[in-house]
Amino acid sequence: MRVGLVILPTDRWPEARTQWEWADDAGFCTAWTYDHIRWGGMPNGPWHAALPVLAAAAGVTERIRLGTLVATPNFRHPVTLARDVLALDDLSDGRFDLGIGPGSEGPDATALGTDAVSPAERMDRFAEFMDLLRAVLNGSPEAQTDFTGRFYSADAAPSTPGALQSPFPLTVAAGGRRGLELATSFGSQWVTIGVSGPGPRTAETMLLAVQQQCELLTLACARQGRDTATLRKVLLWTPTEPTIESLPQFEELVAPYIELGFDQLVVHHPAQTGPYGGSIKVFEDIAAHYAAESD
Repeated sequence: MRVGLVILPTDRWPEARTQWEWADDAGFCTAWTYDHIRWGGMPNGPWHAALPVLAAAAGVTERIRLGTLVATPNFRHPVTLARDVLALDDLSDGRFDLGIGPGSEGPDATALGTDAVSPAERMDRFAEFMDLLRAVLNGSPEAQTDFTGRFYSADAAPSTPGALQSPFPLTVAAGGRRGLELATSFGSQWVTIGVSGPGPRTAETMLLAVQQQCELLTLACARQGRDTATLRKVLLWTPTEPTIESLPQFEELVAPYIELGFDQLVVHHPAQTGPYGGSIKVFEDIAAHYAAESD
């Protein structure tokens, strides 16, 4: 098991810079940020755009992988996102992970003045989005992509200068049957938050949801003839309670996910603007412990 970190894009850069540098130094394997225009967890709070923040983070870190959890078609186009990702891949010297999901009916769904779409249409749109996105990301430096679909089109969309990582790794967010099929088709990693609908988000409900999703994922891999071992599993820990207060407590929380075959558990920075709390010292102990285990 490896441990990653979410750094919310809430704080101005002089403070945010220290958060990204700390994550790099502490031994976390990844540092992610949420890609939203408005985030439901802080609907009236401060919020910066994810991709410029990640570009800045790439310039002040050396080791840690950086990424989005997650970009969505709610306000992104696959060609422009692919162009941004190619730049971030270069700026980070190949340390960029694109986390991507279908989006939801949350605040981003209508931020551009369009109506929210149904769950079924979101999944149709997401499948087409990833087809075009992957074509541009994985094209040779000279490649140009033409595409005509129901939701998206492209006319000679360039792949220059080409990605440093090939094929480009996609971390696909999914919770339901169809989403898991797409994660199996497109992803090098699958990421889940467990409970994705209404209802309490606790350690207990999260584990039950993830267990059910893992069963569906196994079936999806079998239908596509994919070895489940080739799809890494990432858990984004979203409950705000219990607060993580010690390494032994954290080990107890992650133990069932290790048994389920998860490769990475992502927690939230404990000391920044936002709803998550905890001790910097405890998180340093956790990062160092799991970094040593993975060496």
